[in-house]
Amino acid sequence: MSSKGQLKREIKKCRLTIEEIERKRSRSQSALVQAILLQEEPNEMDVEWFNKYTGEITACRNHMIELQKELDSMK
Repeated sequence: MSSKGQLKREIKKCRLTIEEIERKRSRSQSALVQAILLQEEPNEMDVEWFNKYTGEITACRNHMIELQKELDSMK
C-alpha cells in the first residue's frame, strides 16, 4: 500500500499527463473538425493520432480514478 503523499503526487502527475496529451490531441481534433466542416474526408493520420491520444487519456484517467479510490479509502 502506498502512502497518502505518494498517492497525491501520482494523482497530480496523472492530471499533468492528461493535460499534456489533451493538448496534443487537440491538434488532430481541430483537423478532424475542419474536415467535417468542409465536408471532406478526414486525413487518416489525424484520425489515428486522435484515437491514439484518446486511448492514452482514457487509460490515464482510469489509473487516476483507481489511485483516488485508494487515497479515499485511507481517509
